[in-house]
Amino acid sequence: MDKFVVSALKYRPQSFKDVVGQSIITTTLEKAITDNHLAKALLFTGPRGVGKTTCARILAKMINAKEDIDTNEDFSFNIFELDAASNNSIDDIRNLTDKVRIPPQVGKYKVYIIDEVHMLSTSAFNAFLKTLEEPPKHCIFILATTEKHKIIPTILSRCQIFDFKRITISDTKNYLKLIAKEQGIKADEDALHIIAQKSDGAMRDALSIFDRVVSFCGKHLTRKAVSENLNVLDYDIYLEATDLILKNNIPSLLNLFNDILIKGFEGQHFISGLASHFRDLFVAKTPETLELLEIPPNIIENYKIQSKLTSPAFLTKAIYFANDCDLKYRQSRNQRLLVEISLMKLASINFDGEKKKNSEFIIPGKYFPKTIGSKIISNTNKTDSKNNELPSKDVDEKQQIPITEADLVSPSKKSHISTKISNKHHQPSGLSLKSISQKKAHQIKQMDVTIKQEDLPKEHFTQNQLLKYWNQYVEILEEKGKYNLAAILKIDTPTIKDIHFISLEFPNSTNKIEVENQQTDLLKFLRKSLKNYDIKLDISINEKMEKDFLYTAEEKYAKLKKKNPSVEILKKTFNLDL
Repeated sequence: MDKFVVSALKYRPQSFKDVVGQSIITTTLEKAITDNHLAKALLFTGPRGVGKTTCARILAKMINAKEDIDTNEDFSFNIFELDAASNNSIDDIRNLTDKVRIPPQVGKYKVYIIDEVHMLSTSAFNAFLKTLEEPPKHCIFILATTEKHKIIPTILSRCQIFDFKRITISDTKNYLKLIAKEQGIKADEDALHIIAQKSDGAMRDALSIFDRVVSFCGKHLTRKAVSENLNVLDYDIYLEATDLILKNNIPSLLNLFNDILIKGFEGQHFISGLASHFRDLFVAKTPETLELLEIPPNIIENYKIQSKLTSPAFLTKAIYFANDCDLKYRQSRNQRLLVEISLMKLASINFDGEKKKNSEFIIPGKYFPKTIGSKIISNTNKTDSKNNELPSKDVDEKQQIPITEADLVSPSKKSHISTKISNKHHQPSGLSLKSISQKKAHQIKQMDVTIKQEDLPKEHFTQNQLLKYWNQYVEILEEKGKYNLAAILKIDTPTIKDIHFISLEFPNSTNKIEVENQQTDLLKFLRKSLKNYDIKLDISINEKMEKDFLYTAEEKYAKLKKKNPSVEILKKTFNLDL
C-alpha cells in the first residue's frame, strides 16, 4: 500500500510557471533575477494559501541557480526558514543576525525566509531593523505574512512589498480540473465550482477540500455529493425559496426552511446565502454585470429567468431584510423565529392585500337619503317642493367630502363646499417637522369646528375630578410606553383657571412644546371624561421650577439629607457612596 501524500504537498509548485493566479508577481520576480535588480528585503503579503511561502522558496532556489549546476539542486543549505509564530523572541532574532555575517559555502546568496513575520515581538522587530536596512551583500531576506498591518512601519519602509491576491474561482476550478484528470477522476463542472467557491481564494484549501471530497465520492464527483459533503446549500434551494417569496406563499416557505434545518444547516447560513442570491439576481438583470456572477455557466440561465420576475425595488428591500437578519442572528435569543419573521417580511414585499379606502365613507353617500328637519330628500331629486336647487349628490364621489346640513340649507353655501374640497387637497403631509406641527394644528382646529357645529355638553367639574382623570390619562400613556410624555405631565399639578381653562406650569420651553404637540389626544380624553367640550389648556413657563427640580444624584441626596440629617451618619458609618 503506497503512502498517501496530500495534494497540497504533492502538487506544490516547483517553479514560477506552476504558480496559479499570481502571474504579475512571478513575472516581476523572474525579471528582477534576470536583470540583477532584486531587492535585499522582500515582503510577501496576502491571504492564506495563495502561494507566499511557495514563491519565497522558488525565489530562493532561483537566486543561486546557474546554467552549469544541476537544475534539481534545491540549495537547501543556503535557505534558512524561520517560523516567527514560535520563534518570536529577541533572542531568536539575535541568533539569526549572528549567522547572517557568515557567507555561503556554495552559491552566491544566503536566503532567510521568515514566515508569519507579524508574530515577532516589538523588541525582536527593533533588533532586526539594522540588519534589514543594511544586510550583507550575500544575504537576502524574504518576509511572509497574512497581516501586514501588524508589522511596524519602520520594517515596512525597508522592504519591497508584493501583495498576493486571492485566486479566482475560475483559476482554481481549472487547476482542480487538471489534477482530477491526472488522477483519473471524473468531476462535474458544478462540483469543481463548489469546491473553488468553498476555498475562498486559497489554493491550499481547495486542494485539501478536493482530497476530502474524493475520499467521500470516489472516482466521480457530482454536484449533489459535493454539496452534501461540504454542507453547502444548492443553488436550486435558493431559486425555489425565491419563487415561493414571489408567490407570497409563506406556509411553503416556512416548510422549506424547516427542511433545511432538519438537514443540519444553520439558519444564518441559509439567510446569508439568500442575501447573496438576491444580489446575484440583481447582477443578472443587466448584461454588463453578468461577469460578476460567480456561478456555473449552466445555471446562469436560471438566474436570468428569475431576475426578470423581480423588480429592482423588490431586490433592494429583499437584500436589506436578509442582510439585517444576518447581522442580528448571533445576538438573537430565538434565532429560528428571527429567520422565520424575515422570511415572512420577504414574502410580503409584493403582497397587495386589501387596501382600505382613503375616504370617510366606504359606501358613497349618494346611496343614503339626507334628512333636513322632518323632510327626507332623495339624492335622486334635483329640486324640492319649493323649487330650491339642491346638489345632486351630498358627497363628492371622487374626494368623498361629506356635506353638512348647513351646506344643504342654502345654495349660497357652494363657496363653503368648494373650500372644504380645497382643504381636502391641501392637508399637510407627515414627512417634515413643519408638516407635523401643521397637522397637529389642523386636528385641533377640526376639533374646535366640531364643537361649534354640534351641541355638546359643557358641564362644571371639580379639581378632584380633574386630578382623577388627569392621573388616569398618565397611566394610559405609561401602558402605551410613552414614558417621556407621562413624566412631563407629572411635573406640575393641573388647576382649574376658570370653567374652560386648565392651567399648567413647566420649568422650560421644551416641556411646553412637547405637551402642546401632543395635546390633541389629551383634550379629547378630558373633554369626554369631564363632559365639557370647551376645555382648553393654558400652558406657561416658570423658571423657578427649573431650580427646584432635582436632576442629579447629588441634588437628590442634598434634599434627602436636609429632611433627615441621620442619612449623613448612615453614609459615614457604612462608608457608602452615591
